[in-house]
Amino acid sequence: QLDLVPQLSVLQNVLAGRLGHWGLARSVVSLVRPRERETAEMALDRVGLADKLYERTSRLSGGEQQRVAIARLLLQDPQVILADEPVASLDPARAADLMGLLAEIVGQSGKTLVSSLHSIDLVRKHFSRLIGLRNGEQLFDLPSADVTGDMMDRLYDLRGLEGVDTFQGEDYGES
Repeated sequence: QLDLVPQLSVLQNVLAGRLGHWGLARSVVSLVRPRERETAEMALDRVGLADKLYERTSRLSGGEQQRVAIARLLLQDPQVILADEPVASLDPARAADLMGLLAEIVGQSGKTLVSSLHSIDLVRKHFSRLIGLRNGEQLFDLPSADVTGDMMDRLYDLRGLEGVDTFQGEDYGES
């Protein structure tokens, strides 16, 4: 869920990322007369939606709505971004674009991105470390370059976990 308010403009949805920094009065006033508009415009420009500032959020495509949510995230300025299946509802091209955008944002800002993904290609391209979890068990926790096709096959093996070894790399601890 993106937790956007469909009836509000893109600007207002992005500025909702600042609500935790404002008091109640400032938040209410901002509904009528948006504060920090320039900051929101910069965030929307960064995600490629500067031209949608006053568009009603409900009129945007799913991919555009996800970009609005990312712009709102930029205004929140967290140190760690947790993204649970951020590309689940997108076609492969939009998914690649969105993951590229998230990777660029965290790379430029020094933030940490933790995400659950099922797209092996996106995981390998955008993450330096992979943790394979299956049925609550950690199968591996390794730099992405060290994760083999065999490990991925075992992670996604539909026959069950019996007899599946956990993988360890040097200095990566025990499972």
